Amino acid sequence: MYRAPVGEIAHTLKSVAGLGKALEQDRFGDLGEDLVDAILAEAGRFASDEIAPLNEIGDTHGAVLADGAVTTPPGWKELYQSWIAGGWNGLTGPEEFGGQGLPMLLSVATLEMWNSGSLAFGIGPTLTMGAIEALDKHASDDLKAKYLEKLVTGEWMGTMNLTEPQAGSDLNALRARAEPVGDGSYRIFGQKIYITYGEHDFTDNIVHLVLARLPDAPAGTRGISLFLVPKFFVGDDGALGERNDVFCSGLEHKLGIHASPTCTMIYGDGKFGDQPGAIGWLIGEENRGLACMFTMMNNARLAVGMQGVAVAETAYQKALAYANERTQGRAPGYKGEGMSPIVQHPDVARMLMTMKALTQGARAICYSCAEALDMARVTEGDAARAWAERASLITPIAKAFSTDIGMEVASLGVQVHGGMGFIEETGAARLLRDARIAPIYEGTNGIQAIDLVMRKLPLSGGAAVINLIADFKHDAEALRASNSPALDGVADHLDQAIADLESATSYMQAAISDDRKTDALSGATPYLRLFGLTATTAMLARGALADTDAPEAAGRAALARFAAATLAPESRGLAAIATAGVASLSDAAAALA
Repeated sequence: MYRAPVGEIAHTLKSVAGLGKALEQDRFGDLGEDLVDAILAEAGRFASDEIAPLNEIGDTHGAVLADGAVTTPPGWKELYQSWIAGGWNGLTGPEEFGGQGLPMLLSVATLEMWNSGSLAFGIGPTLTMGAIEALDKHASDDLKAKYLEKLVTGEWMGTMNLTEPQAGSDLNALRARAEPVGDGSYRIFGQKIYITYGEHDFTDNIVHLVLARLPDAPAGTRGISLFLVPKFFVGDDGALGERNDVFCSGLEHKLGIHASPTCTMIYGDGKFGDQPGAIGWLIGEENRGLACMFTMMNNARLAVGMQGVAVAETAYQKALAYANERTQGRAPGYKGEGMSPIVQHPDVARMLMTMKALTQGARAICYSCAEALDMARVTEGDAARAWAERASLITPIAKAFSTDIGMEVASLGVQVHGGMGFIEETGAARLLRDARIAPIYEGTNGIQAIDLVMRKLPLSGGAAVINLIADFKHDAEALRASNSPALDGVADHLDQAIADLESATSYMQAAISDDRKTDALSGATPYLRLFGLTATTAMLARGALADTDAPEAAGRAALARFAAATLAPESRGLAAIATAGVASLSDAAAALA
């Protein structure tokens, strides 16, 4: 059973991602370390004792659609009500609408715990939090007054409606249309697919954020607008009124996250109301909807990165427990009677150490992204811009690297279990099934690699990536200055990984500058992994250098040494692949014919 690693989460927040320094500088008002620790402890209790026990029934029962209504698994509606009663939905929400205004660092830490308890549960509130951010930044005062408070409290939930059958990653092909009514509202027509929690029984109302085109909109993404479309109309007094012309026509039968209803939504079919058309209201400016939606999507990408960390953590815990209990053969040097626990076999220990190092590295990367978002909010001028650019740079790495790690660690978890990992009763297979969606939704990991190379490396003329790599160099310098025998050799491995990352970065920047787009894109995915593994090595070392008197210090140093010796050396090969350019794919057409 999952137990939230509250101590390791707190250590990563304070000593790796910089929350401790920010608290010392009073960056977050009255927030202090005691309150941080209390929040993490209660979140860990809730995730471990209330969410995790319902994960199996969520997987086996799933969400059910009947007569247009979706029923979630037994106990899930009550779980959600307990969750919002704890104030968790409004943790980072705007205070003027009932939120607590706490840092994003705390939000991602609690998101990890919710998703470790159950990925299918954790993804639902993530979309609501994104909707809150989009409305707070872009909606009119009237829409904020009518919808934000109940979204912040979690009394209502929000969704994100982008994808259509012919328009997945390429929103140029989007066809949903919006027709002005003349009173400031619009009638929305179209079909949206893969809508997470598009219909459910958690809340009385659901607030859909929908991308659609106006009649005179320009072609392509420049002609997309964003609309708020409620399931039920809301009166001026806040009371719910008639049903809007939007409904769920089907649920997808999925590989994993069975309890999360993935809906096909129909807008404007005439099923509800006096005339066809789901009534919606414009968010932001006409034809500027994609910019508004990206506010929601960027938050969602970091949140999905946390899903990768979350499933990896649960998979590691489950595999470690099994490896300590399962006996097979006799490991070298085993002195006990009979067979030894498989954790003592070198290859099993190698798998478990790999699982733990990758999980902790991905956690540190995601938390560092949240730190940058927080610091961009609480600083001004050049500092705020630099932090915002760092958040933009890290976001695709946090999303793609962490969700790849979620899959990799969950797969290793099945391997540690052996044949029992392939059997559903252990739960190891469920984690692998659940993890598989994360590298796909909220922008596939290939798209994240494109975003990193083509859009994020050029930020401020390359200064953003130079500054981040400089931080890794500081970590290497700190290692050498420490002269710690427990971290012997780590600096050398880190130096080499940094050199490989710098070389590959220079190649990518030159390819972009010389308009050799295909060269850059051919190596974008291995380049992103190179970045992630270098960051992992640096951040594990950073964590090992902090609080060296703690009981966990020896274990952190051992993990940093392992990562440096077994993960960092991949940098050479990844840099070579990333810089191979178009030559590596020059004959792809012939090979794939």
